Amino acid sequence: MSSHTTPITDTAQDLELVERLIAPDGTRLSNPALDALVADVDAEQLRGLHRDMVILRRIDSEGIALQRQGQLGLWAPCNGQEAAQIGTARAIDPIDFIFPSYRETGVLYARGAQPGDFVRVWRGEEGAPFDPLEMRIAPLQIIIGAQTLHAVGYAMGIKHENAPEVAVTYFGDGATSQGDVNEAMIFAASYQAPVVFVCQNNHWAISEPVSVQSQYPIAGRAPGFGIPSLRVDGNDVLACMAAMRWALAHARSGKGPVFLEAVTYRMGPHTTSDDPTRYRDPAELESWKQRDPIARIEAYLRGLGEIDDEQIAAAHADADKIAREMRAACLGMVTREPLAVFDGVYAEPHCGIDREREEYAAYLASFEEV
Repeated sequence: MSSHTTPITDTAQDLELVERLIAPDGTRLSNPALDALVADVDAEQLRGLHRDMVILRRIDSEGIALQRQGQLGLWAPCNGQEAAQIGTARAIDPIDFIFPSYRETGVLYARGAQPGDFVRVWRGEEGAPFDPLEMRIAPLQIIIGAQTLHAVGYAMGIKHENAPEVAVTYFGDGATSQGDVNEAMIFAASYQAPVVFVCQNNHWAISEPVSVQSQYPIAGRAPGFGIPSLRVDGNDVLACMAAMRWALAHARSGKGPVFLEAVTYRMGPHTTSDDPTRYRDPAELESWKQRDPIARIEAYLRGLGEIDDEQIAAAHADADKIAREMRAACLGMVTREPLAVFDGVYAEPHCGIDREREEYAAYLASFEEV
């Protein structure tokens, strides 16, 4: 596998420079590089991927609704990126450890996250959003690109212990301009660390288009570090699964790091604090709606005669059930008292903490006097 080096001049050309298995209209395409990697995927598994993406989109819409209603401080939407997340995540072995950014809701879902796990961190409640060791996925990372360094460090440990696992890290196109990501790739290549870099190129780093981040496909950067790469259609769930299987096999066999660029699109805002209408052409959004990842796999399955309206309705019913459980978990969370933030900072009494507790208590009391 190798990456493309043709300059990106427009969206149409950008889409021609990707590996895919299913066209936007649902047509199955022959791809010598990917076909064998998913030869075992049957109709039942494809329906499972479809169901996963339907559920993920519903989780995402519920998260936005909860934020708009004041129940969450923030939410990072992933509408449009369902195939890139579900396709890659479903290929990852349970023993592998994942280092996500803040947008990988689908990866959390694929790793078995419970309804409350999706919202706990965005609500600002006590403790981690989930058990990282149980799910084998690190906490969501807000610092752009920092998780790539964590993943490479973990992968170096894997190699030192000669363990069979692989580290996988997710990040966006904007993160590739950060020093952390480039430094992580240098270390990974130098030490031949078993790590898979997954760049979800959703075309927008907040308000900057990907053309500002790179004039060439992002996957073309990795070979400069000595890392093989593959550019895949991020709205094709089957191709994403195949690409991840190839990457994991490469890393697990001792050949070192791999870089995947999943070309997809962020249909909504960067976060619920963002207004994409201020910087994005509505025509671009409409164009990408025609490449919807859920509609694509649905069309493919309908063409095979392997999905019907009843099965699709059942997937949406499952999605609504999970959304209800997620809302109930969110509204049922009990926020600890403000002064509890000082509990457990030190094992023994500490005069500095005692002073800070008193000062903060006085500050809170000042609101009661108004």
